[in-house]
Amino acid sequence: MRTAFNRVLLGLIGLVLLVVGLSVLVGSLDLQRHWDFTVPDWWPFTGPKDVLLTDHSRTRYRSDGWWWPVVFVVLGVLFLASVWWLLAQARTRRLRQIRIDSGDGQGALLRGRALESVLRSEAEGFDGVEYSNAVLTGRRGAPEARLVLGLAPHATPEEVVTGLDEQVLERARTSASLPDLPAEARLRAVRHRAARVS
Repeated sequence: MRTAFNRVLLGLIGLVLLVVGLSVLVGSLDLQRHWDFTVPDWWPFTGPKDVLLTDHSRTRYRSDGWWWPVVFVVLGVLFLASVWWLLAQARTRRLRQIRIDSGDGQGALLRGRALESVLRSEAEGFDGVEYSNAVLTGRRGAPEARLVLGLAPHATPEEVVTGLDEQVLERARTSASLPDLPAEARLRAVRHRAARVS
């Protein structure tokens, strides 16, 4: 959801900046003199000496009492929305604790980083995986795993994914008494220098 929102928002911002940039470019090129082209009357820039805000545009509402409060409120809202968006990019929904069934009816809490570390080391011990990274997301009672695996040149992706599910994730489910542990794995090829044959 966040990725789709980011793409739509970035696309809209890029479109607005593109339109503004093209309008400034078309106006500053003085197309009428060079190529006998006239821009429409509603075009914001009609010549290279045009400015973004004329004196009339800047001072038109200065005497009205509502002008400056509206300007500051709009700028403040834009600033707060930008800060919220920036912080949302850095925020991860990493699970700090997982609720597990301890068998006594009370339940227990398992540190998320401990299970991430186990997933990481178990995945790296699997044949064909050179490095791995694991992050737990979701809710305390229903965690989800996201793994990034660096594959060796001889590794087969199908075998790695099957082994990851049947061995690494199954062992994590059993040890943490989790009924289910959905996982998303991203496989990346590890680059190696070409071996010299003598």
